[in-house]
Amino acid sequence: MDGRDWKKFLLPYEQAVEELKVKFKTLRGELKSREEYSPIEFVTGRVKKISSVLEKAKRLSVHMDHLESGIEDIAGIRIMCQFVEDIDRLADLIRSRQDMSVVYEKDYITNKKPSGYRSFHIIIEYPVQTALGMKRILAEIQIRTLAMNFWATIEHSLNYKYKEKLPEDVRNRLSKAAEAAYLLDQEMSSIRGEIVEAQRMFEDNSNLVNKVLNYIQELYFYHRVREAAQFQLRFNEIWETEDVWALSDLASEIEAAISRAKKGDQS
Repeated sequence: MDGRDWKKFLLPYEQAVEELKVKFKTLRGELKSREEYSPIEFVTGRVKKISSVLEKAKRLSVHMDHLESGIEDIAGIRIMCQFVEDIDRLADLIRSRQDMSVVYEKDYITNKKPSGYRSFHIIIEYPVQTALGMKRILAEIQIRTLAMNFWATIEHSLNYKYKEKLPEDVRNRLSKAAEAAYLLDQEMSSIRGEIVEAQRMFEDNSNLVNKVLNYIQELYFYHRVREAAQFQLRFNEIWETEDVWALSDLASEIEAAISRAKKGDQS
């Protein structure tokens, strides 16, 4: 294939990656809004480089005419989770979606690779609407914890450096690091409730601060300059004490002041 053919060949994969990133980021926001917790920490995506596609095709003996069916990860999405338990929840969410279909799954968490690699892979078929009509392509979704991803990123870099032929001492140390990452995930799972509760409290407080500051700005919009300035001073004092209850009361007071301002009440 020449350069022009490659560009056309990769276009639907590029479109799929962008669409899938948006969809999973949107799912994260919806879950956090409804349930106050999302198994999705963050999402990344990439389209394989031409050289990588060619190398994999050669390694797997895939003919150039069969790249679309023979190379399943030309389009790749990686979703990071905080906890191992989140991976099962996210996999269930993907299985239940109507805008993509699961072809098969590879569980490298229950059955880790000899290198120590852990991750959950889902191969999906995804419909892309192109200028020439709908095209179904294969894409790979990798789901990992943050610890798994850290280890896998390091392993990938070392394999690249040593051209897939790691020295024995490096391989042994990498294997020990994989077990350390696994133990870290286990420890985090054991205190999952505490971590999630702490994160929820932090986010609630952050949302409350934003609400108060936005309310104060709204009072300025209604030309309640003196009242807004007084509320700002009170907010500054409460902020120093980190009193969440006082901050909540202040938000209610400012909300009432905004209601009066809308009615034109000068009292």
